Amino acid sequence: MRVLVLGGTRFLGRRVTERLHARGDEVLLVHRGRHEPHPWLPVAHLRTDRRELAARAERVREFAPQAVVDTSALTGSDVDAVLPVLPRVPAVVLSSQDVYEAFAALRAGRHHSDGPLTEDSPVRAERYPYRGLGYDSVPEDYEKLDVEQRWLARGAVVLRLPLSYGPHDWQRREDVVLRRLRAGRRSIPVGPGELLWTRGHVEDLATGVLAALDRRAADGMVLNLGETGTPPLRQWFEQIVAAAGSDARLVRVADEVLPPDVALTAQQPQHLLVSVERARAVLGWNPGEPATRVAESVRWHLAHPPDTTWTDADTAADEAALAHR
Repeated sequence: MRVLVLGGTRFLGRRVTERLHARGDEVLLVHRGRHEPHPWLPVAHLRTDRRELAARAERVREFAPQAVVDTSALTGSDVDAVLPVLPRVPAVVLSSQDVYEAFAALRAGRHHSDGPLTEDSPVRAERYPYRGLGYDSVPEDYEKLDVEQRWLARGAVVLRLPLSYGPHDWQRREDVVLRRLRAGRRSIPVGPGELLWTRGHVEDLATGVLAALDRRAADGMVLNLGETGTPPLRQWFEQIVAAAGSDARLVRVADEVLPPDVALTAQQPQHLLVSVERARAVLGWNPGEPATRVAESVRWHLAHPPDTTWTDADTAADEAALAHR
């Protein structure tokens, strides 16, 4: 199959591209060239901003894609720029579980709903959740609801992704613990750590993307991906410590003195626990066992540490918190 991938050089998009290539698909990557691994796969590249794709329409026609995977749309205008250039073929688009109203409630420190979220759960009433926050990598008009609306009108499969982790995760989700272990810290301040936030390993998420690409039963549907069982945040931290072979302890401290990077371990009024039963039923998809996946991820991140260092200020923040246990 000839698959055009928008993005596809970073984290989940990278793994999807690798999987497509490994199974023999012909791939054309449309990307800006900012995160392309070197050396990497012998796949075709069209290095351009997606908003300039119309000027390269002839290359798209030459490739004649039989399917499209959009890994990088963050705004409605991101989609508007490419839809006129792309043929009406099966498509899979990556969205986020930040579309749910429960996500807005979690960020606002309020309660919205109980129980696992399904694809029919209420979505956010307010748009543009990161506007005005000054995130360098997030545009002011970021809105996955706008992305979904446009792609669903074309019959695409929309995959809502959880908190994602694993090899090549540029956000390094486990590093909240691993950075302390690398610094030789043996006591890690945490709150109660009861938050349930569905996570997903990159390998399982890539398997879900390929299943959605191959099965027409999912066309025009929204599907949640993630773990089938989500341990609380404190247990996840404990799994990371164990996978790293450390004897460090998680030490309960008062919520108000938690260092910022462990603030989510404080008491939270809203969970972001998501049901993936629809994806399992429609796609025949089953993710791996969470503890095993965490161990796999931790091994990779220990072997590929970041350039950042632990500072005296970090030590002072942890020690100040530990003094209020």
